[in-house]
Amino acid sequence: MLSKSLSIRPFLGTVNYNESRFFYQKIGFGEVIITPNLSLFTKGDLAFYLQDYYVKEWIENTMLFLEVEDVESFKTEIDQLELREQFTSVKISDLQHQDWGNQFYIHDPAGNLWIVATFKPA
Repeated sequence: MLSKSLSIRPFLGTVNYNESRFFYQKIGFGEVIITPNLSLFTKGDLAFYLQDYYVKEWIENTMLFLEVEDVESFKTEIDQLELREQFTSVKISDLQHQDWGNQFYIHDPAGNLWIVATFKPA
């Protein structure tokens, strides 16, 4: 490629658009409303689009890998938000220790899968 790449922004679908918007706000993403059925969610240099659009097969196969500096601290912060009590369809796994690092999973209200991890130092 000749041009410098600046970002990559996936599109996520939703079952209940407003519920998903609230979920992402709750976990610390800022929202920029683009149209009544499309928002940009940002956190630092990270960004993704959330759209009021649902295709079961697509959402059930959507996975995002979020590398964080300290997955243990991130997991503690997520647990303290009590998301499962506020969003009945949200699933959060236990922390898993792997040879390559540590991870846990979050399924958002629509079922999009986030893999949150920290790699072990090389």
